[in-house]
Amino acid sequence: MNFSAGESNFTVVLMQRDTFETALTKNIIVVALCLSINYINSMLVHTFTKHQMFKTNPRYILFIHLVVNDILQLTLACLLHVLSYIVFTLNVSFCCFLLVTAIFTTFNTPVNLATMAIERYIAVCIPLRHAQICTVQRTYITISLIWVLTAIPILPDVFILVANEPLSFFSSRIFCHPEGLFRYPTMIERKNTSLYIFLALVWLTLLYTYLSIMFAARAASGDARKARNTILLHGLQLLLCMISYVRAALEGGLLYLFPIKLLEIRFASYVIVQIIPRFVSPIVYGLRDQTFRKHLKGYLLCRVNASTYPRNRVATFFNPK
Repeated sequence: MNFSAGESNFTVVLMQRDTFETALTKNIIVVALCLSINYINSMLVHTFTKHQMFKTNPRYILFIHLVVNDILQLTLACLLHVLSYIVFTLNVSFCCFLLVTAIFTTFNTPVNLATMAIERYIAVCIPLRHAQICTVQRTYITISLIWVLTAIPILPDVFILVANEPLSFFSSRIFCHPEGLFRYPTMIERKNTSLYIFLALVWLTLLYTYLSIMFAARAASGDARKARNTILLHGLQLLLCMISYVRAALEGGLLYLFPIKLLEIRFASYVIVQIIPRFVSPIVYGLRDQTFRKHLKGYLLCRVNASTYPRNRVATFFNPK
């Protein structure tokens, strides 16, 4: 989710509304894209749960956590978009729950990408210790730490909101937007600072792991070259995520050039920032990874073929003795 739009644009958006036909078209586009992406991501999760080989591999565990995070983020973005047209305002408590969850998923993405890059670094540069360091138990502990770490920037804002606002405020209705809920300037400054720190650490991690794997790839190792390309794709994914942090500036520049196209500019930036980056995760592993692709293909086509389930497993099913 993007939380950096300027207050002036936010106020102007509240004063403008699309026609019914335009609103219907926009929502059909958004819902269709979200359902398509979430269908592919759901098939990735389904493939992961059906095969033990993925459940015991830290690489795939971290990947599927990223996919689940994408599903949550995309679903929340779609839900907030549609509700903003249907009911316009939401109950403050419900809005707070949606926005806090969206912020969690927003912070999770770059940290998860950094963790996946570190796992690839260990696999390529310290292969003899990979099995000892990257265990399944430690992977799940790491995922738990990711959620704890990403709670640090937002939970203080929730406590400040509860402490400073009257109870009647949480039963009122507002346009569900971060600037409408977290209204104190200190909240916005602290949140932006936290984002910049997170992104700086993630970029440093990706740069270090990429350079280390690049030197290892000179030894003509196919795994090293593939890991290097994977981290490059992680960098592209992170770059797409970072578009949200310059969204306000981009919208401001386009609004200066096309002052009467604010709603169209906002919708285009919403699709580019919120939806397009969710395409990357299925490409990185769902299509590039041969093992995952082999099992995923049957589920995407709603069929299971012999290559997905070998003969010995089928024979065992029909003849358990």
